[in-house]
Amino acid sequence: MKALIASHKENKRYLVVRGEGKYLKENIEKAILEFSGKLGMSKCGLSFIKSDKDKIIISVNREAVDLVRASIAVFHERMEVLKVSGTLKGLSR
Repeated sequence: MKALIASHKENKRYLVVRGEGKYLKENIEKAILEFSGKLGMSKCGLSFIKSDKDKIIISVNREAVDLVRASIAVFHERMEVLKVSGTLKGLSR
């Protein structure tokens, strides 16, 4: 199978999300599902990259960054997006 050309690949953005509780991954998924449904969840292309105690790095489609930020903001558990970047290296700066 051939690799995709650059213009056909999804452009990803990386988000650092801070939250309380030990079920941070599940809370992020629930927030997006409750806010935008299954169609919105599939459009955002959510991937979990790295997790610490209270922070997690997620990868989403570029067009869905606003949708993910809004769904995290209105969720009943306390979560917030600390930083958004186009590269993982940009998050550490």
